[in-house]
Order: sequence, then structure tokens, then C-alpha cells
Amino acid sequence: MSAQSEGEYAEALQNYAEALRLEIDPYDRSYIFYNIGLIHTSNGEHTKALEYYYQALERNPSLPQALNNIAVIYHFRGEQAIESGDTQASELLFTKAAEYWREALRIAPLNYLEARNWLLTTGRMSSD
Repeated sequence: MSAQSEGEYAEALQNYAEALRLEIDPYDRSYIFYNIGLIHTSNGEHTKALEYYYQALERNPSLPQALNNIAVIYHFRGEQAIESGDTQASELLFTKAAEYWREALRIAPLNYLEARNWLLTTGRMSSD
């Protein structure tokens, strides 16, 4: 994690790969997958990041940070779709973002205030 915090992403990825090789506890592995997802998010590799966030959630479905980060990526992609004029795709992406943010807020109701505000102002707080 220190390599990651210093921006040494290649080294951090090597360390996490070794940690995954050694760690057998699913809960602990979920945080390793989550941290790998963070690195890929930082590098703008959103598809790879999503893969790792999903792997983290498979091992620990109550990981609100992963749910939030997945929502952020879907929301970002929704904004990109709007910019390219694809409102149909943007609606689908925003719906996915809302699903993940609602679940993150269910687990951690005092976190993710910006997400809560977005859900409220867009009328997406309840199930779509």
C-alpha cells in the first residue's frame, strides 16, 4: 500500500499480485482486489478497474467503497455518453450508477453525500 500511496503503481501491482498468491481469506482478498481496482481507476483503465471491484464484491458484498467506485465509473461513462449525444446510453449508465450508489448507501448510510444528493435531485433515490 505504501508503493501505491507514493504513486509507484507498477510496484504496487506486483506486491498485490504476490499478496493474492499468499492470501487465502476471502475478506482480506477483497481488499486486495479493491486496491488493484483503485490503481486501474487512477490510471484511467476503467474496464480493468470494474473487473477488480466486481471481484472484491464477490468476496465481500458489503464493501461500500467498491460499490461507490463502480457507481462513479458508470456515472462518468454516463456523462461521456451525454457529451457524445447518446442520451439512451447515458440513461442506462446513470441507472446502473444509481443501483450501486443505493446499495453503497444502504450499507453505509452516512457516507457518499454527493451520491445521495445526486440520487435525490435526479429522482433516483428509490428503485428505478
